[in-house]
Amino acid sequence: MAPTSPGDTAPKYGSYNVFWSSNPGLPLLTEMVKSHLNSWFQHRPPGTSPDRYLGLPGSLKWEDRGPNGQGQGQGQFLIQQVTVKVPFSVELVFESGSAQAGGNQALGQLAGSLLTQALESHAEAFRERFEKTFQLQKKGLSPEEQALGQAALSGLLGGIGYFYGQGLVLPDMKVEESKQKVAPALFPPVPLFTAVPSRSFFPRGFLWDEGFHQLLVQRWDPRLTQEALGHWLGLLNADGWIGREQVLGDEARVRVPPEFLVQRAAHANPPTLLLPVAHMLKGGDPADLAFLRRAFPRLYAWFSWLHQSQAGPVPLSYRWRGRDPALPTLLNPKTLPSGLDDYPRASHPSATERHLDLWCWVSLGAHVLVQLAEQLGESEAAAELGPLAASLGAEILDELHWAPELGIFADFGNHTKAVQLKSRPSQGLVRVVGRPHPRLQYVDALGYVSLFPLLLQLLDPHSSRLGPLLDVLADSRHLWSPFGLRSLAASSPFYGQRNSEHDPPYWRGAVWLNVNYLALGALHHYALLEGPHQARAAKLHSELRANVVGNVLRQYQATGFLWEQYNDRDGRGMGCRPFQGWTSLVLLAMAEDY
Repeated sequence: MAPTSPGDTAPKYGSYNVFWSSNPGLPLLTEMVKSHLNSWFQHRPPGTSPDRYLGLPGSLKWEDRGPNGQGQGQGQFLIQQVTVKVPFSVELVFESGSAQAGGNQALGQLAGSLLTQALESHAEAFRERFEKTFQLQKKGLSPEEQALGQAALSGLLGGIGYFYGQGLVLPDMKVEESKQKVAPALFPPVPLFTAVPSRSFFPRGFLWDEGFHQLLVQRWDPRLTQEALGHWLGLLNADGWIGREQVLGDEARVRVPPEFLVQRAAHANPPTLLLPVAHMLKGGDPADLAFLRRAFPRLYAWFSWLHQSQAGPVPLSYRWRGRDPALPTLLNPKTLPSGLDDYPRASHPSATERHLDLWCWVSLGAHVLVQLAEQLGESEAAAELGPLAASLGAEILDELHWAPELGIFADFGNHTKAVQLKSRPSQGLVRVVGRPHPRLQYVDALGYVSLFPLLLQLLDPHSSRLGPLLDVLADSRHLWSPFGLRSLAASSPFYGQRNSEHDPPYWRGAVWLNVNYLALGALHHYALLEGPHQARAAKLHSELRANVVGNVLRQYQATGFLWEQYNDRDGRGMGCRPFQGWTSLVLLAMAEDY
């Protein structure tokens, strides 16, 4: 069917290209198509100047025929390319040869007005259910904001998929820095039903992302969340470990850089699946509780592995495993397991480190698991977890992570700020360490990590530490920007800095929606509780929500995409797009649903 403008039946000018080929095999399809693209084609609607576009040369003839006239390869591969000026609507109808021969259905029954009517009926049902669930119209949000919310939800749901295959895993040698060389092994094939951050760029499951995804999915369809959480918990190995990135099968491995293929069984990831679990507990739905009863043994095993395997140098401290101290090209060795890849940590990784965000995740996990065990009548587990949860309170948090000289919570480790990247002949950029030399101290890296006791709502509303955290959050010299909270303070020497010659800044200033959503939830939480900061928390919540939602909306209207991250200086979208993973949490922010 000819393309039209949205909501219109008048045809819209389109340019058409058709390409036939034999199938060279799935891993080679993209390269084959790229090799045939040409820029000599012109899109020339009547009365306008021509625009060049990349197109595929070809005709309705199959190009790759052998001497006998038969097609070669593993099957026919067809691309129909339609080039149209946005916005537009287009209907594509595929009929098999047998259907055409049998004369089963006229084209008008598959497309045109009948299809339009059916689509509108389903669209109206979606809009009604959407409003009933999120109540954006009732809460006074504009039609444009409602459209953004619908796009956010639709994109996230559209990214839910079923994956199956084997993953590469490096076994846990139980001894850190072990010199024993062990080859990664293919684990047995497993299924995974999960949402993905980006269908085009990250088409696979990510453990730390999935907890955020399910916060939105469970509002729409709790059964989907139960299915997804059940599949993720089904990935536990005998120790209770779940790999942070699920690259399952040959097709998935083709899309992933080699350095990210192997999952290391000693490395953890933030246990964000506990966020939707906590929401289930709060809601008390019988179906959710029945699911949690079945899931409890695996949740318990997973949390126990995290608590034990990531234990730190002193009691009740925790440390992310997986920082490599032997990479001279990195300004600050990465902490990929934390999810905050290049966020600055102690300059010299060592077993003396104490990581604030991990402490907060373990504290949250202990409290959620205790509540769950008590509600399910799991008395033995509750008796074991109760003392741990009680121990992971404000007193030990202060003792391990409050930095008096900085006035904030912080990581602790062997650290110096006197590091920089310098060019060396034949080596490129390498790290140079100056003076003062590294020493054991709190890490001066004000940013998202500093806020974790606030983000996960671990502080009492009367805590003396809450005010200083609100101070740095609200200060434009530090974390506040007109577009949301930046990931690293503008005052930090690492702000906007590359981590290596080929590694641009990632969590060093950009605005990320998942953490901004946690911040909004925390501010909303403290705004409802009586305390000295109640009014201020309410004001900051209102202002931050306006900044975050407003910028995501502007960028969506300008580009048509939700983005992986947003620039803290001008608000523009950055990273990959479309990123319909945790950026879709903008919908819950609009609904003020935390």
